[in-house]
Formats: sequence, structure tokens, C-alpha cells
Amino acid sequence: MNKVLGLVFFSTLTTAQLVNAADAPQVQLKKQSAFAMEASGRSPFWPIGWKPVAKATASTADHAGRDISPNAFLVSSITLDQGARFAIINGKPMQEGQQFGLQVGSQTYQLSVKRIEDGRVILGRRDQEIAVPLRRK
Repeated sequence: MNKVLGLVFFSTLTTAQLVNAADAPQVQLKKQSAFAMEASGRSPFWPIGWKPVAKATASTADHAGRDISPNAFLVSSITLDQGARFAIINGKPMQEGQQFGLQVGSQTYQLSVKRIEDGRVILGRRDQEIAVPLRRK
């Protein structure tokens, strides 16, 4: 019974709102916003005054970058098991053969875990091998 009364009350209230909405005065806009793309093709999502900077394409010799120091890595733990070998490198668990990225400044270097040995980890990047000793914090 309460549900029926509630439904009747709700429908009466909704009908009254529709009648009042029809009697409401119409709103006239004084100015309508408009957007026109500039000839330069500036994106409207860029901050005001910001201009994109053209990126120079790097050749393969420039992309090779410099050698990476073993001090860029922290090997805090090594687990040697018969089936798998794991090491904690820069706070992340890694295993042999896994690839990861190291960001130095704006440059990202791709490395792989070549070998995990007792007391050290051998990382590889292109033709460079990096031996990183186990260090305690």
C-alpha cells in the first residue's frame, strides 16, 4: 500500500514540475562561445603561450649513448635456487633473461639480466656487460 501511495505522489509531483517548466520564461543567450582553429594548427589543449619544440631525430650512433656505471644499480638481495635465480635490483625482483629499462635523466636505456651469480649480477646492454656487486644498505 505504501508503495502505491509513493508512486502516486511521485507521478503527481513530476507532472506539477513539467507544468511549471512550460510556464518558465525562455532564456536568451547574449553571447555564444565559438572556436576557430588557427592556421598554425595549435591544439586547444596546449597551455596558453606554449609552443611545441621540434625534436631532433637521433642517429643510431647518438642513440647508443654512453656506458652505464655499475653505481647506477643497487643489488640488495640474491636468491640462488636449483630451478631459478632471482635478484632484487633497484628494489624490483628480476630473474635471468628479464629485460628492463633504466631512466637516467631524459634518456632511457634498455638492459637485460644476463646472469645472476653468487655475490653479483651481470647486466647486458648492447655489447656492454655490467657487473654489479651485491650491496647491503
